[in-house]
Order: sequence, then C-alpha cells, then structure tokens
Amino acid sequence: MSGAAANLDLRLSLPRLPKSVPRSGVSEPARLALRQLLGDTDRRLAEAFAAIDRDRYDAATAELIRARSRAVEGIVAHVWVACVGESDALALFAAGGFGREEMFPYSDVDLLVLTAPAPAPAALRALESFFTCLWDIGLKPGHAVRTLAECRELAGADAVIYTSLLDARQLLGSAALADEFARLMGDESIWPPAQYFAAKRSEEEQRRAKFNDTAYNLEPNLKDGPGGLRALQLILWFGKRLFAAPSLAALVGHGMLSADEATAAEAARARLQHIRYALHLAAGRPEERLLFDYQRLLAERLGYTDEHARNLGVEQFMQSFFRAAIVIARLNEQFVQRCEEALDADSASATPQRLSIDFVSLGGRLDCDPPDLFLHRPAALIDLFRVWIEHPEVKGLRADLVSRINEALAKVGRDLAFDDEVNAAFARLLRKGAPAVEALVRMNRYGVLAQYLPAFGRVVGRMQYDLFHVYTVDEHTMRVLRNVARFADADSSREFALAHELFARLAKPELLILAALFHDIAKGRGGDHSELGEKDAREFCAALGLSAADIDLVAWLVRWHLHMSVTAQRQDINNPDVVHRFAATVEDSERLDYLYLLTCADIAGTSSKLWNSWKDKLLADLYTSTRYVLRSGLERPPHAPERVREAQAQAYEALAELGLSAQSIGRIWSDFPEETFLRFKPGLIAWQTAGIASAADTKAPLVLVDPQGPRGGSEVFVYAPDRDGLFAAVTAVFERMRLSVLDARIVTSKSGMGMDNFLVLDANSRTLDAGTVERLHAALEQTLRQNPYPVAIGTLRPASRLRHFHIPLRIEFREDAQSAHTQLALVCSDRPGLLAAVAQVLRDCKVRVHDARIATFGERVEDFFQLTDEYNRMLGAEACATLRGALAERLATPAATNTKTVETYVIS
Repeated sequence: MSGAAANLDLRLSLPRLPKSVPRSGVSEPARLALRQLLGDTDRRLAEAFAAIDRDRYDAATAELIRARSRAVEGIVAHVWVACVGESDALALFAAGGFGREEMFPYSDVDLLVLTAPAPAPAALRALESFFTCLWDIGLKPGHAVRTLAECRELAGADAVIYTSLLDARQLLGSAALADEFARLMGDESIWPPAQYFAAKRSEEEQRRAKFNDTAYNLEPNLKDGPGGLRALQLILWFGKRLFAAPSLAALVGHGMLSADEATAAEAARARLQHIRYALHLAAGRPEERLLFDYQRLLAERLGYTDEHARNLGVEQFMQSFFRAAIVIARLNEQFVQRCEEALDADSASATPQRLSIDFVSLGGRLDCDPPDLFLHRPAALIDLFRVWIEHPEVKGLRADLVSRINEALAKVGRDLAFDDEVNAAFARLLRKGAPAVEALVRMNRYGVLAQYLPAFGRVVGRMQYDLFHVYTVDEHTMRVLRNVARFADADSSREFALAHELFARLAKPELLILAALFHDIAKGRGGDHSELGEKDAREFCAALGLSAADIDLVAWLVRWHLHMSVTAQRQDINNPDVVHRFAATVEDSERLDYLYLLTCADIAGTSSKLWNSWKDKLLADLYTSTRYVLRSGLERPPHAPERVREAQAQAYEALAELGLSAQSIGRIWSDFPEETFLRFKPGLIAWQTAGIASAADTKAPLVLVDPQGPRGGSEVFVYAPDRDGLFAAVTAVFERMRLSVLDARIVTSKSGMGMDNFLVLDANSRTLDAGTVERLHAALEQTLRQNPYPVAIGTLRPASRLRHFHIPLRIEFREDAQSAHTQLALVCSDRPGLLAAVAQVLRDCKVRVHDARIATFGERVEDFFQLTDEYNRMLGAEACATLRGALAERLATPAATNTKTVETYVIS
C-alpha cells in the first residue's frame, strides 16, 4: 500500500479507548480489556506491515512506528488518569524511543515521573498502582520517579542519563514541573557542549570496540552496532545539544548537513527501521541482532528472491542493510568531525601550512586549495589520499573538504575510471607500497574507491550466506589489504615470520596490493569469481599502464588466489606429485612469493579464527617444498624477454644518470648472458656495469663492495676469469674473514669472465664496516691475481645458535640435457664456513662449477650447482657417488652425528 493509504487505513482501523474517569482505578475486567486492546492493536499493525509494498516501505513503516507510539501513549494516558488523575505534584514523561515516538513492536516503554520535593503518600500509592497496571496489561514499562533536584544531580554526573532526558516528552501532569524540567535541560552548566561531546565520543568508541569496530559483521546489531540506528541518533543528540537543531532538517538549516546528506540519512534510517520492525515481528521479542536464524526468513517476507546460486535473496537483503549502515556510519564519522571543528574555534583562524601544490593543513586537518580543485582536476581525488599518508601529522580531513569530495563524486565520479590522469595518480599511490594500503582504506571510507572502481562498488555490503566468511566482501578486502601492510611491519614478524621475510624482497609490492584489491571483486555475479575477477584485473591494470608481465602477474594471482590454500588443506603435500603439480602451475619463484603472501593475507582476513599455527606451518611447508622444486629446474620466468627489456631499461636509466654513454653500456652488456637480467635486479646490474666501465682493463679481476646493499646486507661482486677454483677461492676468503654468505648468484659472461655476486654479513650478522670492506678488497684482489686460484680453509665450525635446528642432509643429482651439465641440489643445516667447505669439496673432486644458486632460509640451506667434470662433461654415476660421499663426510657435524640423515637421489 502507499504511504497515504497506510495513514488512512491506520486511522480507521485502530481500536479506540473509552474516556477514563480520574482516580477511579482500573478494575480486573478493565485491565483484561486493555490487554486485549493492546493485542488487537499490535495484530492490526502487523497486518498493515505485511501489506506494505517493498518499494514504498519508507513512509509506511515510519507511520506504523508513530501509530504504535500513539496507541501506547493512549493506553498509558488512560491508565494514568484512572490511577493518578490530575496532580500539581506529578508530571509524566515519555523517554527514550517512546519520547521520540519511535515504538517498534517490542520496544521498551520508558517513562519518567517528576515529583514535587516531598510527594504525599497517596501520590506514591497512585504511582505504584499505575505501574502495576501497565505491567498487568503487558506493556512492561521501564520507569524512574525523580525530583528535579535528583534529575539535575544524576544528569550532571552521567552523560547517558542526561542524553535519555534529551528525548523526554511530557504526556500528562503538572505544567509547572514540565516548565522547570525544560529550564533544567536548557541549563548549559549541565554538560557544556564541549564536555558533552567528549563524553559521548568516548561512549561511542567503547560501543564500537564492543561490536568489533565494524558495521560489517554478518550478524549485525541494528540498534547499537556501528552504522546502526543509535549512530544516527547520536547525530541528532549532538544537533540538539550543540546547535539547538533537533532534526536532520534543522541541521541542514544550520549548515551542519547538506540537503543530499539529510536525504541519504532519511533513506538509510527508513531501511533500518523497516528491517527492525520486521525483526521484532519475526522474533516475537525485542531482538536487535540480525542473526542468521532470521536473515533468510526476513528476506523472504520482505520480497527478496534468489537471482542465482551465487546471488541469493538473503544476500541481496543483507546487502541492502549493509549499504544503509555504511551511509549512516560514514555520515556519523563526518558529522562528528564537523562538530570537532565547530567546537575548535582556533582551527578556523589557523594559518594554512602548504603540504603540496594542491593541499594545505589547516588546524591539523587537510584541505584543498583552490576550493573547486576536484571539479577541475579529478585526479586530485586520488592525490589527496597520497598526500595524507605522506603527512602522518595530519589528523583528518576538514569538513568542507569532505563536502567537496562528495560534491565531486556526485558530478564526476562515474568518469574517474576513464580518466588517464586519475589512473596515473592511482598508480603513483600504489607505488608507495605498504603505506598505500591505509590510503585505500580511507578511500573506501569516504566512498571514493567504490566510485573509482565500479566493480568494487558492486560488492560494497555484499555478504556470503555461510559461517566461513564473517565479513562482507568489501570489509574482507580491506582486512586482506591491512594484512598485506602488516607483512611490512617488523612487529608482525612473530605472527607472520615467513611473510615478513618475503614481503621485504618483493620487487613490486604494488602488484600484491592490486591482487588483494581484486581477488574477490567479482563475487555475486554468477560464475567463477576468480575467472571473472581475472578479467577485471587485466582491464584495470592495462588502464594503469602496467607492463604485460605485471598485468599477467596480477591477473594470475587473482585467478589462482585460492589454489595454494586448497592444495595445502585438501591434498597431501608430502606427496611429491602434488607438489610438482602445484609447482607446474606456479612456474616461478616470484609468483610463489606473491601467491604465498596473498594466501596468508586472505585466510587471516576471512576470520580471526581461521589463521593459526597449523595453517601457518602447512602453507610454509608447501611454500618450502615448491620453492625447492622450482629452484631445482622447473623455474622459467614467464615473459622472460619482456622482463629482460624492463630490467635493461631501468638499469640504463640509472647508468645514464651516472654519465655512462649508450655505447659503453652496450659494449659491456653485449658480454652479459640473458640470465644476468633475469637473476639480478636493475640496481645491481647498474652497479656491476658501472664498476666494469670504470676499470682500466675489462679482463683484469675486479672486486666491488657495497657495504649497505639494497637487500639488507653487504653486496660483493667478483669479476674475474672463470678458471677452475674461482668459486672455491672466493668463498675461502669469506670463510677466513668469518663472513656469512646469505645468497650467491654465479654467472659466466660470454667471454668467459666469472660474474659472481654475494650477499654477506659479518660474524655478528651486521653489514660490513669500512675496515672490513678494505680488508676484503685486499684479500680478494690478492687471491684473484694468482693462477691457479688458491684454496685454503680451516675446519667447518658448528654454530651454537643453530645447534637445535638440525636439517637432515639431502643430496640430489639431476642430469640437465639442455645445458649438458649435472645439477647438484644440496639441502642441510646452515653453519659458518659451509659454502667454502662445499666449494673445496667440489674443487678436490675436480668438478667445475658453471653456475650456482645459493640461498639461506633461516637455518635451512638450499644450494643448487651446475657442474661438469674437468673436461666439461656431465658427471657419471661413479663421479656422483664419489662427490656424494665426500660431501657427506665433509658436512657431518658433531651435533648431528647421531641423527644425520643423508638423502641421495640421482634423477635423469
């Protein structure tokens, strides 16, 4: 029925009360009649509610709420007159929701009775009879009987009590007492505006913490949860107390709300009131939590039907709730901010501090300059969030700026995704890495993200009707992004140890952020959300101007974001075939790092109860096994030619800034094998190239040391003729100087020069100081000038800190027909001098090292070598057996003598 029809029908159909006789009392038959009248009223209101058209629920539900308030008020007034009559010593007030005329089917009937300082015994007996009668007829009133002095004392001591009195509305009784009560509530010495604001803010923060600080819990509280009806009521309480503006319309007139904001707030309130009314009827009690028990029932009753298996009616219904809650939560936050500014007289007169070309700080809050910036340059809508994270001293946005954001979104929001400057600004923001996550969260909070990414806007408030996902899709996405940012924080390394380590070495963290943003963006459309999301990710990344390789990585992560979790939890990861199939899908170590990080962030962001030590170890075990398979030979980076070109372009740019000519760079790079540009980062390539270019003789040995390398250690580059024993000679120098090798990458140039890069730390796990760098230079140069290269190291030393972390010795041989080399895979416990000892064994067995990939992961060493005999032939079975025995003997340690396990494999 329409709103007008609802008004007419309610006036005609509600039962009418006979006139009450003052102080006549209420007999038992009369009480029974009143109880029946109340029941008839509620039944007729419920029937009227059931007949409301889904598209016209707003005005009709509001009228039902007011109608029940009037009906209850009539019954209360009837009983008051019959029990109390007219009295100059008593006044009856409706309080709380009853005072606001907001009575839902099972709302409390809150009453306040004001009395003269010393009420007569007869008056007290009359009140007792009044309240007893209300209980008898089924109203269950909550009541307080106080003098004005008691009201003043209690209200002055407790902002909650004071707030309840703000809604008080006189029903009957002494006009004089009502006037005195009005003067009491108008007394500004009781809770001055600034103190009242601070007290209610504190109360609101406690309530938010109680409800997990989110409006997106899947069993939300309609009344008290964030974005609930109380959050909107707080705006009205502040309006009444701070600005004498008790309604949304009055706040618009006062300039504290825009007309559009008030309209949106009214619509959101109507939506929540409609759901709350239905929830009370369904529960048969004053239930405020939208429990799973009621969600499907309410969805059916309110006319929502299943579109398809991935867009259930109940999910559509809950999305309508969440979107209304989001409107209220955002408006609440913005209004509170405006109140802060209104109460801070100094902020308006503060001197602006320039933060960038377009933005200033005024009173510690961000503002734009000029005021119409966003309309003339929409990209500034993205830039402002970048500037905000660049200036952590800024405590928020000015209210005027928020209004300008809303105005700009209304006018240009739909065009943001098609604006090249906006996309470029977003790409700049993402390149901030982990700090960009906070900017994305803020963009979501202010509605910018949903406008810029319409696909994300479609999942705002989107729930999944199950017990696994405890947040809406948009809130889950924000939590996944926050987890990604946590990986960069050293404080989280205890909970996410491997993730913290891997995140630090990501070449482009922004790609992980993009994958996290898009991984669930296609939920609810029908079909596989991973496949649909992959398509969205490709289109968006292309619009950002990403390279084909980066686009493929982000799209691949979105497409396969569930694969690692499913493999780890549903398959036997101790089965080599399972690991090899998984590795074949992943293809390279870079993808593996990104996928592991996305998987951890996704699981931990789905529910706080899902991430535990078991899942941590399960994923880490799968990661470790897969990394080993990839490093042993399956790995081939996708888009290798494009990655080579990208690395060359970045390295060339750095070298050009140093003044190197294109001719000089080209001459040096013509001798570099392709794998140089795949295995080394552009910064290292530029450093190596500049060093070679500065050498007088490009065929003479060269040693470069960067004590503060980009990877968290000291970088050592050795460029020397690749003769037998080079690798062993260099590692022997490291051992004599008690340096730990964390990583080694061995490459041979086309002209036969060894290009060996090492990441080292000193004996105290610190980067090298100036004195150590000087001694290392001298020792290496002296060694490299000799022919043959000298190899002399001491006894392999056990490490006390690693004594309790024993990794069984594992030795594998595999024939690589493509390179005509034999691959040696070595896994064991790390210890000082290990790499030098291995190199010496290889040298003693007359084995040549053509390539090496050395890596240490905590206490675990994973080293891979490409070997031949001294005649450049693959090793035969006898040579492999001899080498295996020599390594096992050399690497045996006293601490591991009784437990050492040697795993040997020959794979052809």
